[in-house]
Amino acid sequence: MNFTIIPAIDLRAGRVVRLQQGDYDRETRYATDPLTLAAGYRDAGTLWLHLVDLDGARSGRLDNLRAIEAIVRLGLKVQAGGGVRGEDDLGRIFDAGVQRVVLGSVAIRVPDTVAGWLARYGGERLTIALDTRRIDGRWTLPSAGWTETEACTLDELAPWYAGRGAHHLLCTDIERDGMLAGFNLDLYRHLATVAPTLAVQASGGVRSLEDIRAARGAGARGVILGRALLEGRFTLAEALAC
Repeated sequence: MNFTIIPAIDLRAGRVVRLQQGDYDRETRYATDPLTLAAGYRDAGTLWLHLVDLDGARSGRLDNLRAIEAIVRLGLKVQAGGGVRGEDDLGRIFDAGVQRVVLGSVAIRVPDTVAGWLARYGGERLTIALDTRRIDGRWTLPSAGWTETEACTLDELAPWYAGRGAHHLLCTDIERDGMLAGFNLDLYRHLATVAPTLAVQASGGVRSLEDIRAARGAGARGVILGRALLEGRFTLAEALAC
């Protein structure tokens, strides 16, 4: 089974940031320029990079597209999202050279539209992002940069997309995101049961190399690494060696 280590860069106003639990008021800014950081990840041996336009995720516009285009020119395979609301946005990101587009809010709000895109572009070009928060025993699906909560649940949409040609699912336990509390392994074991054909990317809370190994053991096919790399908990080379 292929397992992919994917370092992440979250962009806000062109800068590298991290949010705690998706809260835009709990932001940590990092001095590193995003282009320099991406080049360092490339030189460490990564094949893939995960880019998040945090401004776009909330505004519904592609606010950091120029920064994404510059990073793509470094020669990495890029998975990027935040701000895609229609097919014109999708086309603009593909035109920027992004290999896979991450669809979050739009995948939750208009799944029939996204199913059409899956049929048109194929499951390898799109990553469905169903970031989740457990409320009253249900895995709910916040949208719009995790600022609004939709009626559908993770248990409904994950298998629905699996049946419509999706290959890749990115799933973050929002309560763990940016908290260095470790992955929610029960969440990924649950996804392996309800949507076993999807290649799940675990995200949110990684703090150690052991967390990476544990996510793989829980059925994930890849991990997104953000704050732990930025704060030197381990190096990307060490993570790739896992």
